This record gives sequence, C-alpha cells and structure tokens, in this order.
Amino acid sequence: MNGYERRKHKKIEQVFDAAFQLFSRHGYQKVSVNEIAQQAGVSPATIYNYFGTKDQLYMEMIKDWMDKQLEVYERILDSTRSFAEKTREIMQLEAKNLTFLSEEFGKFQTSEERGISQTIQQYSEEKVKGFFMRFVALGKQEGYIHKNQTEEVAMLYFSMFMNELGRRWDSGNQEYGNGSMETLLELFFYGLAGQKHEGR
Repeated sequence: MNGYERRKHKKIEQVFDAAFQLFSRHGYQKVSVNEIAQQAGVSPATIYNYFGTKDQLYMEMIKDWMDKQLEVYERILDSTRSFAEKTREIMQLEAKNLTFLSEEFGKFQTSEERGISQTIQQYSEEKVKGFFMRFVALGKQEGYIHKNQTEEVAMLYFSMFMNELGRRWDSGNQEYGNGSMETLLELFFYGLAGQKHEGR
C-alpha cells in the first residue's frame, strides 16, 4: 500500500467511524453527509467521491462493521480454546450484534431504505456462510457436532439459538445474559435429553 492508498484508507476509516456514531445516535434519516464530513474531518466532496451517495455510504459502513465482527469470530475460532468455549464467546457476541442489526434495520421506513437493509442482510448471510462451514467442521472434528450432520441443518439449529438469545439479550443486565448463555449452551450441545458428546 503506497502513501496515497494509506491516506485514502485512513480517511475512509474516519468516515466510517463518524458515520457509525452519528447514524447509531440519531438514525439514518436525521444525519446529513455534511455532518458526517465535519465529524470525520474531511470535506463532503471527499465522501461523495468515495461513496457516491449517502445510501451507498451507509451500506459500505455496515458491511465494514460486519467484516470487522467476522474477523473477531475468525480469531476466536483460530484460538487454542475448546470448541465449547469458542462457541460460548461467539454466541454471546452474535447475540449483541444481532440485536444491534435488528434495531438498525428497524429504523428503515421507505421502500428504498428497506432495499438497503435487504442488501446488507444478503451480504451478511453470504459472508457468514463460509465462516459457519469452518465452525461446523471444527465442531465435528472435536466431537461436539455429529459427523453425519449437514451444514444446512447445523446452521438452522445455530440460528434458532442465536435468534432466541438475541431476543432475550439485555446489555444492561449482564448477569441475566450470562445465566441464559450457560443454560442455552447446555441445551445447544446436549439437547433436552442431556446426552453428552462422545469425547466427554
């Protein structure tokens, strides 16, 4: 990366940071490109040159945010912790992230804005699929997921738990969140019958 590319990358990161703060605080409708530019320390022309429109900036900002969350998940999956510990941490982070995305997409009203949220959700599903295939393969390797289980069914199972955990997640009550996590993890791995996996 040469000097120009480094400067451009830094400016884009500044714009993403400023846009994320403003959109999260005030909502998509109430934030202008001029306000984002002022907080990011760049000119409005710079934002239009890089992104074209406010809609495109918003989509690229959310995609960047999701990419960063996925990088965190990848680091957890590549760590030396047990599969159960990795799953616990990923589920906890995903519950908070799903809550954020649900609240964010809920702000959209017009058909054009709903199109933005649909584009981002599709992007998220495509990105997450590759990661989840690695997750399932590792779970099979460590004996936590049955070797004959398909990725599709495992993803559906995981999504069911994530949706419920995200629905119940309360960032203001960490103790409740942790208690729910332990209960759901026990159910996630061992089912209603409490059957332990082969390696335990």
